[in-house]
Amino acid sequence: MSDLPKTMQAAVYREIDEVVCESLPVPEIGAGELLIRIDTCGVCGTDLKKIHTNSHPGPRVFGHEMAGTVAAVGADVTNFAIGERVMAFHHIPCRTCFYCRKQTFAQCETYKKVGTTAGFTAAGGGFAEYIRVMDWIVDTGGVVRIPDDIPFEQAAFIEPVNTCYKAVRMLNLEPDDTVLVVGQGSIGVILAALAHGTGATVLTSDLYPERHAIAAKFGLEHPIDARTDVVAAAKAATDGRGADVVLVAVGADALIAMAMEAVRPGGRVMLFASTQHGTAPFDPAAVCMDEKTLMGSYSASVAIQQEGIDLVFSGYRDGTLDLTKLISHRFGLEDCAEAVHLASNPKPDSMKIVFKPGTK
Repeated sequence: MSDLPKTMQAAVYREIDEVVCESLPVPEIGAGELLIRIDTCGVCGTDLKKIHTNSHPGPRVFGHEMAGTVAAVGADVTNFAIGERVMAFHHIPCRTCFYCRKQTFAQCETYKKVGTTAGFTAAGGGFAEYIRVMDWIVDTGGVVRIPDDIPFEQAAFIEPVNTCYKAVRMLNLEPDDTVLVVGQGSIGVILAALAHGTGATVLTSDLYPERHAIAAKFGLEHPIDARTDVVAAAKAATDGRGADVVLVAVGADALIAMAMEAVRPGGRVMLFASTQHGTAPFDPAAVCMDEKTLMGSYSASVAIQQEGIDLVFSGYRDGTLDLTKLISHRFGLEDCAEAVHLASNPKPDSMKIVFKPGTK
C-alpha cells in the first residue's frame, strides 16, 4: 500500500441530520481483505433514514450501493488483483443458520454484520474515496467483477436491483397480472421495470410527470397521476376488480390502506419501503374475508445474486435496463451536505443521487 495516499475524503455522519466532508486515514487492510477505490456510490433511502433518525449513532460513513477498482489486496487473497473493476456487497449471510436455511437471509445474524467500512464503526463506507472489504465478504462471493463494457454507474445498481428482484420474484407474477407500483423514484422504477419484464401489465403512480417520463424510458406506459383517485384508476384498468398486485415503493404508512383498497380480492400488497416501526390502519376483514395478502420484502438475497447481476449487465447491453438513466445528480464528497439534502427532499427532476469521490 506504499503507493496509496495516507488520507482520503469521506462524508462523515456525525449526528442527526449532520453529514460533513472530512479527511480520514485510508483504511488499512488485513489478510484476506481488499481495499477498493470508490468510483460511484448511490445514496439509498436506508442511508437517509439513519441520518435523520440517529438509529446508528455517529461517527460513521454510510453508503453501500458502490462500485470501484481494487487498490490493494491483503495477504492470502488469490482471486482478485489490483486494478480489477468490482462492486462489493456490504452484507453476506452465513448460509447455514435457521434463517439462511429458510432463505430469509436478511434475518441472519451474520448478514446483519456490515463487512465494508471506510473507518469508525462499519456502516458501508461507500461515501468515501476508499473502503476496506472484510475477509468474509471476499471469501463468500460478496465481491463481483465488473466487465469492461459496463460503466461503474450501472454496476453500482447491483445491490439495489437484487433487493427489487427479490421482491418481484416473491410475487410469482404471470403475464395476465396487472401490477400497480406506487411511487416512481429510482427504486419504484426498478420495481416496475422488473415487473414489466415478466409480461405483466404495470400501472405506475407518482405525483410528478417528470418521473413518469423517465419511467416511460423503461417501457412503463400506464402512468397514473397520484393526485387523482389511484384506486379508481386501478379498478378502471381491471374491469372493476382492482390490481392483482400492489407494490408500495414509498415509505408512507398512509399509503398502505390505499394499496389494500386498490388490490383485488385474493390479491397481494407488497411493502417495500416501510422500514420504520409504527402503526398503520387497514381493514382486517380485507385480509380475512377478501383474502387479500399483506406482505413485505427487505434487503438482498444471495439465492438470486447471480440472476440480479446478469440482469444489470445484460440490461445495460441491450438497453432494456440502462439504470444510468435514473441518475439525475452527481456530487463530489465535498458537497455531501447538499447531496443529502436533495436526496431527502426530492424534486420533480431529482431521481437517483450518487457520489463520485475524487471528481473535484
